[in-house]
Amino acid sequence: MTRSPSCCSGSEGGNWSIEGRSQPPLTLNWKIGVETIFYFKTSWPESTIYRPPGPRPVSKSVSNSTESLPLLDSLPQELTNLTRTLYWPPTPGDRGDFLASTSPQTSTYHLKDPVQASYVLGGYLEAVLVARDHRGRPKTHGGDLFRAQLLGPDLKAGVPGDVQDLENGTYLLSFPLLWAGEAQVQVRLIHSSEAVGVLRRIWREKRATVDFRGYFQGPNGTKEIVICNVDPQSTGAKGPTCQYRDVVSSELWFCAQPPTLPCNSLVGHSSGSYLNVTTAHDEALLAWILGAALAPQRKSCVGQRRSRSSICKAPETAEPIPLHRRFSGCHHCRCHWRSGRLLSFSARESAELLRLGPGALSPRPPCHPGLPALKPSGFYHQDVWHSLSCSGRSFPTVDSILGCLAGHIVHMMGDSTLRQWWEYLRDTVPSLKPVDLHVTYQTGPLMAVETSRGIVLHWRAHGWPLRCLHTPVASLHSVARELGGLAGGPHTVVVLGLGAHFTTFPPSIFVRRLAGIRAGVTALLAREPSTLVVIKLANTGYKSVYGSDWFTLQLNRLLRAAFADLRVAFVDAWEMTSSLALPDKIHPGPLIIRNEVDLLLSFICPS
Repeated sequence: MTRSPSCCSGSEGGNWSIEGRSQPPLTLNWKIGVETIFYFKTSWPESTIYRPPGPRPVSKSVSNSTESLPLLDSLPQELTNLTRTLYWPPTPGDRGDFLASTSPQTSTYHLKDPVQASYVLGGYLEAVLVARDHRGRPKTHGGDLFRAQLLGPDLKAGVPGDVQDLENGTYLLSFPLLWAGEAQVQVRLIHSSEAVGVLRRIWREKRATVDFRGYFQGPNGTKEIVICNVDPQSTGAKGPTCQYRDVVSSELWFCAQPPTLPCNSLVGHSSGSYLNVTTAHDEALLAWILGAALAPQRKSCVGQRRSRSSICKAPETAEPIPLHRRFSGCHHCRCHWRSGRLLSFSARESAELLRLGPGALSPRPPCHPGLPALKPSGFYHQDVWHSLSCSGRSFPTVDSILGCLAGHIVHMMGDSTLRQWWEYLRDTVPSLKPVDLHVTYQTGPLMAVETSRGIVLHWRAHGWPLRCLHTPVASLHSVARELGGLAGGPHTVVVLGLGAHFTTFPPSIFVRRLAGIRAGVTALLAREPSTLVVIKLANTGYKSVYGSDWFTLQLNRLLRAAFADLRVAFVDAWEMTSSLALPDKIHPGPLIIRNEVDLLLSFICPS
């Protein structure tokens, strides 16, 4: 049974060769908890059909089939050792007992002792969370995916909390106190440990949870449609398959052989079907992510002092706080610690302090590539994202955006969440004129220009695998090939955003893709070190077996590991989409996109 997928965006094809050498097996040895998994070991069947190169000539000849192995060998150890990079606490089997799974309605948390009467700006608020099942019994193992936030609704403020899994059913929550005033703790159960076990099993056992359609056309107008995918077994072919290899990155793509047409007659690509990969019990466990209530919000007083008119009191006891209840303990006083003195400020003055940077915000350098990763990477205040790694800037006017982008060519390559950046700039700056390239919009390429300032903005999808509407294969270029075609330089900006279209495959597929892209970025920075390369992490939003936030979290670990030792910049879209009390959307709203683009512009124009 299959389900028809909706379309997003992404793309990869470009110059692909159809060649005839068998691929040696690739084995990535990794471990989750106590299980050792030998993942993505394939050897192409003898029946695979190999065809000569297609009618579009390739600029490079294809070498032997071990071409992809040096790319994998050049990866950082974190990417070759998936046991460590993707570690997640093991989940004991629930033996089909749904009531034994973690419940957001019975789990509890309490402030960590000693509970304070007030909390100091620049310090930390800590809490202890005890996971319980639907019968109210404490869990004895970890593995749940909780999301914790500290929110300041009156100040439009928010910061992600750190959730430390002690692997015994208890979790330590830690929140940095970065603004003065009221703060509310909010915790959500995204996936129970049992639901994570379902997702992990699917990653281990399934080669793909979606498929695609390949459209073949002959010279006399004959058309044939077959199933395509990342490996031959996932094409559903009972006979021969066609193999396509990118001549730069060695990435592979497979289609079932059409009934009559040759492999080199592939002209189109689109989404196919979502595959049925879960049982009824799996669905019951995963369905709780849709109904998981927001955790109770307990107000804490940050940088405040008691007076007759405004009292900030700690709870009389440290009894556990049920996750479905809401507590209020603060009133409207706003204060700020500096040099050991407690100073009172109005809301406006407090916001000014945050803008200027004293107090909780230590001096930060201008935004530049190669900054160390911090946790958290930033926070919101008055709906503005403040990076903790660098002194980000705001670009509130058209002139400020134009002044920053003047003389730059920006190449964006990725999925539809990155296309939102291109759309934001197009819609915000009236003089940026889109050029109609007569292509499928969801895959691109898209281009906008501002001739008086010498600005060119490109976006194109990242290539196979790509869930999209019917689009020409000729428009699908691999990111590695696009990078190889860039001269680079101080006026070149490259933005890469991958993740959403890889959650339906095991992590080894993403690792292979990152190997080619990392090699391309390394070569680009070697020939022109002044080129700015920005990596957009994948954002939150997916809540299904085909695109869970748990999958996305793992892919972001791989993205970080792939580029951590290169001089690139990161935009942490994961934290920027999980720091405010906003609905989860795979395509974030204007507030989030504006802040993401402002951070990008801060790297282009740090001062």
